[in-house]
Amino acid sequence: MLLPLPKQQPAMKKLPIKIQRTVHNLGDLVQLVSSCSRSQSETVAAVADLLQRGRIQFQSRGQKVRARIF
Repeated sequence: MLLPLPKQQPAMKKLPIKIQRTVHNLGDLVQLVSSCSRSQSETVAAVADLLQRGRIQFQSRGQKVRARIF
């Protein structure tokens, strides 16, 4: 007897918006990710994942600063 596969939910509620490579602050990043996520916990997880993988880089006075997730 074959069981039906469970329906997969979409990863995010909306398609992500590509932004230009310009200078943005952390608040802009959180706002953009939260507009595509379903909950606050998903927003936090997505932002932490972006930081951990190095997809997002911070700068302080022109020098790159590494973000550390604890």
